[in-house]
Amino acid sequence: MIEELHPISNPARFPWYAVRVKSNFEKPVFGSLSGKGLESFLPSYKVTTRRAGNRRESDRPLFAGYLFSRFNPVSQLPVLTTPGVVGIVSAGRQLLPVAETEIETVRTVLNSKLIASPWPYLRVGQPVEMIGGPVAGVTGVLVTIKNVYRLVVSISLLQRSVAVEIDADWVRPIQKACA
Repeated sequence: MIEELHPISNPARFPWYAVRVKSNFEKPVFGSLSGKGLESFLPSYKVTTRRAGNRRESDRPLFAGYLFSRFNPVSQLPVLTTPGVVGIVSAGRQLLPVAETEIETVRTVLNSKLIASPWPYLRVGQPVEMIGGPVAGVTGVLVTIKNVYRLVVSISLLQRSVAVEIDADWVRPIQKACA
């Protein structure tokens, strides 16, 4: 029974949680949690900056101030005592898990090698399913900006989203069920 309470015993059976971190502490906290044996996920995107005529590419967190970790909710101490951690997203004392499907959707988008970037959280819009391309099977919201189609996928708990450029031929509208 003691093994079940250990934060790293069979972490795949525990839900994902959103861990709130200090500004610009996402990478160090990710390294610390991984070093403690906790499965963690820090989705990032590439940014090109120009300074004094030089171009530099760097990774930035997709969800600034957050990363995701899988752990036993009974044993939160290893997470909460990690330097840079502000807290775990919760409602009062009840931790709020992030849906496994939302984590997998973000992973699929990032693994597609398409250009992804942070996006404002959307509640309205046309829900779509991707039927082609490297993100086939993913569902999200279709938006257009300057004649470029983008698929927006969200982490509901954080009310944050990610947009990825897509080809319009890869999209199929999702039919809403009639009542």
